[in-house]
Amino acid sequence: MWLELTDVALAFGDRVALDGLSFGLQEGEIGCLLGPSGCGKTTALRCIAGFEPIDRGRILARDRVLCTPAMSVPPHQRGIGIVFQDYALFPHLTVRGNVEFGLRGLPAQQQRDRSAMLLGMLGLGDRADAYPSQLSGGQQQRVALARALAPRPETLLLDEPVSSLDPALRERVIGELRTMLRELEATALVVTHDQQEAFALADRVGVMSHGRLEQWATAYDVYHRPATRFVAEFVGRASFLPAQRAASGVLATELGPVRDPRADVAGDCLVLLRPDDVVHDDASPMQARIVGRDFRGAEFLYNLELASGRRVLSLVPSHHDHRIGESIGIRLAADHVVTFPADRGEFNRAGAASGAGTAEPRPAR
Repeated sequence: MWLELTDVALAFGDRVALDGLSFGLQEGEIGCLLGPSGCGKTTALRCIAGFEPIDRGRILARDRVLCTPAMSVPPHQRGIGIVFQDYALFPHLTVRGNVEFGLRGLPAQQQRDRSAMLLGMLGLGDRADAYPSQLSGGQQQRVALARALAPRPETLLLDEPVSSLDPALRERVIGELRTMLRELEATALVVTHDQQEAFALADRVGVMSHGRLEQWATAYDVYHRPATRFVAEFVGRASFLPAQRAASGVLATELGPVRDPRADVAGDCLVLLRPDDVVHDDASPMQARIVGRDFRGAEFLYNLELASGRRVLSLVPSHHDHRIGESIGIRLAADHVVTFPADRGEFNRAGAASGAGTAEPRPAR
């Protein structure tokens, strides 16, 4: 394992910042810690970098112990590069000077060669003599990346690397960043609160809540096979539809039967539905009334009320332009069946079941 955290815990007085954090990255992988503000993701990054001690557990890089509660390798000896949220470029230094700042122990020509190589690779070869104030946000981000990569760190940490960019630029820079990390064969860990950023960048995504890692998996599995109710609701949009086990491997729902191969699990439950699981179909006898809609350019996100009064979400191509109050035909097309236990009150209550929770799901594989 290239980078590995095992049962890492840290508290600031009575506040638990990290609670048993365990995950790992293989060489060349891009990982992402995703979660709401205050969940502990930036604290985890600071512990890996060596800026915070840990109360329990250990952090390793390439089987080398970086820290335990009893010892800690200084940050500058960890072989870790950091790109801060605000880039933290030196305004009085040129682009070249910023990149060469971490190479001061090398001969001048080696510094110049290394910075020229990185700036050329990142498309900044003609901006070496410019100052940070003369660069766009995307260019500053690339300078910060070049500076972090210049000393050839074993691991790269990025804290909200594109949060200061406008939405249009952010999408382009995210794509560029992933391409650059791949070309440089870098092992990287990114912190973000934006799920689309995490999905676009990372090979593996870790969803955090209250200092705990709820799930560490591919972006696809985090979305389609969430490990906890919190993950289901935090990542993407979610509706929960009551289901009864009608027969072996079958769940009966208001939208029709759902195949669930785990016949050994008894009791009523809630089925997780993503907006793409509910398909608009004019030929379907199942009707739902539109009570809300969100235009997203290529698609509408419709909030639909079923006959029972419960609500589900449906993602529909935007040429199906229906108004609030209209009824449309829908059908269920759930390829990944994930269920959660439900108490009787939640099972009977009308409306989409929602809200964070920690109930363990039972994904059907």
